[in-house]
Amino acid sequence: MVVMRTTTVALLAVAVLSLTVNGLHPSCNFYQELKREEDACRTRLREERRQEPRGPRCKGFWDSILCWGRADVGQRVTMPCPSVLQSLFNTHGFISRNCSAEGWTDVFPNITSVCGADAQQDKVSLVFYKVVRILYTLGHSLSLVALTTGSAILCLFRRLHCTRNFIHVNLFLSFMLRAAAVLVKDHVLFTHQTHCSEPGSLVGCKASLVVFHYFIMANFSWLLVEGLYLHTLLMLMSRTHLTHYLLIGWGVPAVFVCAWTFTRAYLEDTGCWERNDHLVPLWVINGPIGFSIMVNFILFISIIRVLVQKLRCPDVGGGEHSQYRRLAKSTLLLIPLFGIHYVVFVSLNESMADYKIFFDLAIGSFQGLVVAILYCFLNTEVQGELKRKWRSVCLSEPQHTLSHNASVRSSQSAARQRAQSLQQSETTGF
Repeated sequence: MVVMRTTTVALLAVAVLSLTVNGLHPSCNFYQELKREEDACRTRLREERRQEPRGPRCKGFWDSILCWGRADVGQRVTMPCPSVLQSLFNTHGFISRNCSAEGWTDVFPNITSVCGADAQQDKVSLVFYKVVRILYTLGHSLSLVALTTGSAILCLFRRLHCTRNFIHVNLFLSFMLRAAAVLVKDHVLFTHQTHCSEPGSLVGCKASLVVFHYFIMANFSWLLVEGLYLHTLLMLMSRTHLTHYLLIGWGVPAVFVCAWTFTRAYLEDTGCWERNDHLVPLWVINGPIGFSIMVNFILFISIIRVLVQKLRCPDVGGGEHSQYRRLAKSTLLLIPLFGIHYVVFVSLNESMADYKIFFDLAIGSFQGLVVAILYCFLNTEVQGELKRKWRSVCLSEPQHTLSHNASVRSSQSAARQRAQSLQQSETTGF
């Protein structure tokens, strides 16, 4: 009942995310800033025309990206790169035009080389990000299918209902919500059908970012719950009530996301909140995530230490090679469940940002698929329930066939008896 209630709330959250993404597309910020620059330029040019003295001059004009004021013949006008390109490419060059008797000359040097990024580097980066996007879209899609199937199996079979599987289902659900949020966010950021001309509000776009961050934090919180639960079992500590796990998994992220929303609204209310330049909102989100990763890593080391002690116990059978094989298997099984690979991502510096993006987004997107396979489809209890269900279906089908054949035979026998009696009555009539 609790699982179904949690699933219903999660589906409502996905529906809310799908509805809120109808806000203003982030790429429209570029066009809006450009439109503001154009309006300011045209206002300035109108003022210049009212005060324009007589004589040979080059009139001011808007060249679709930069505003050029009036100038005398023979004058060279030098302007910084357009502000929209400075914020986009982080470039701070200068471009010039000469005012001649025939009018304005072309821009020199080339605006692309001065105010844009390196073309070759852009091409390589574009290919890299396209590959990463294809990989993590594939990973999240496969994870979504596998996790949905696994959650249905764990919920439908009553014999699989226990605390361990209850936590697994919530972890699966957090992975599903995270995958859905990433795919929906990508649809907003990369769709080609943008309607920048429509007057829209940024509220919907900001709300989608809030929901997205909540799903991300909830996923890390349930990875932490998995570590806490397994550590409690191995240490033979007192059992924690399910309500406490639910509060850690779904409640704590809500508190931090609300705090992030307030800090963004009062400290950095810019754009769609897709950029994080202020340190306070950045650490309100990244701080708890980094803390959960480090706590899970400590729990992972502690659990491995306990497993080593148990394998060295004389009561455990098998040779040294068998013990190391069991330890290696247990370690590999715990890495995706605890999210230990994120420790590597946290330790990478800015110079290795591309490696961090590749492993975090592309490889990390398959984590949900791996967890579903290891802790559902390869689980002996789950396989036993599926085999038992399959056998019951196979056994019920022959019984149904036998009863159907018996009814057919009885009807055929009754038909023959009626035919014989009819034949006898007809022969006795002559």
